[in-house]
Amino acid sequence: MKLSPTLQKAYTEDHLSAHEAQQMATFIAWGPVVFQSTRIMIKYGILQMLRDHSEGCTRQEVCQQTGLSDYAVKCLLEAALTMGVVLADTETDRYRLGKTGWFLLLDDSTLANIQFNHDVNYEGWFHLEESLVEGKPLGLKHFGPWPTIYEALSQLPDNVRESWFGFDHFYSDHSFDQALKIVFAEKPKTLFDVGGNTGRWALRCVDYDKDVNVTILDLPGQIGMMKKNIEGKPGADRIHGLEIDLLDPQSRFRDDCKADAIWMSQFLDCFSMDQIVSILKKASQAMHEGTRLYIMETLWDRQKYLNAALSLTMTSLYFTAMANGNSKMYNTEDMEQCIQEAGLKIERMVDGLGHGHTIMVVRK
Repeated sequence: MKLSPTLQKAYTEDHLSAHEAQQMATFIAWGPVVFQSTRIMIKYGILQMLRDHSEGCTRQEVCQQTGLSDYAVKCLLEAALTMGVVLADTETDRYRLGKTGWFLLLDDSTLANIQFNHDVNYEGWFHLEESLVEGKPLGLKHFGPWPTIYEALSQLPDNVRESWFGFDHFYSDHSFDQALKIVFAEKPKTLFDVGGNTGRWALRCVDYDKDVNVTILDLPGQIGMMKKNIEGKPGADRIHGLEIDLLDPQSRFRDDCKADAIWMSQFLDCFSMDQIVSILKKASQAMHEGTRLYIMETLWDRQKYLNAALSLTMTSLYFTAMANGNSKMYNTEDMEQCIQEAGLKIERMVDGLGHGHTIMVVRK
């Protein structure tokens, strides 16, 4: 396994003192209530209130602002104090925001992760052990009897679906500007967007290049959502939908034309390695010699920052418990193996897009 320089330094030596390691172990042991108490403080505006008052706030002032009881506020503030989220002035009995509190309140990726984990994953995590043992997303039964979360997306409760797409779009959208320049440097006229969900990337493509036609390949439920989302928007007439179950051995990409470009953004991580090879072989059949396949993924071993690698490896366990039970956020070695087994070749790799994305440019 090869790691980025930052990860190599962090993950091959133990840099914690015994005391720091014990603190981390305690933090992990109380992780569920650390998460929920922090989320509640954000929801009730307590962290925002402390941010707005540089001199800090008393417990009584927090009670008045939030409508919570003195008991509730005392429990929350004392927990936040020991977590390092807030700081205390013992002379004035005022609390103010700590550095961690600032990031919890203002860091967009942290907020997206909190909403995703609370609305989508939290109750499902209880079934993580069963899911790992059985290779099935047994946490998903909290929402319904679907075999994977993808069939469920169009039918999930509104807040759950909003948090799922908020998480998904946050990490992909910040890469789109850079990705468009890479994909359209070759001037493709036909582009297949595999796993295109609501059509956000397709809309960006038809806006970026007035001559391109995009076909989105996805499950029927997602194609239905996509059509509603793009209706009436500029370039929608150049966006087409193809309902397809890519795990069906008989399914194929469009037979009536080859693609100049094939786009897979945060898509292959939704499948096991065997399934990825199968999908890439289908893609190969839809490629001519000049076609380029662009695979955009957040490969955890190529991350520049430790918190990014942590988020990605934890996301693997979302796939285990909630999504499908057999996929993950892959490293470079795994993805290269799948591409080679499908008879394809990596032409080049572009790192550092958006929030840690890599684009693998692949050809026949």
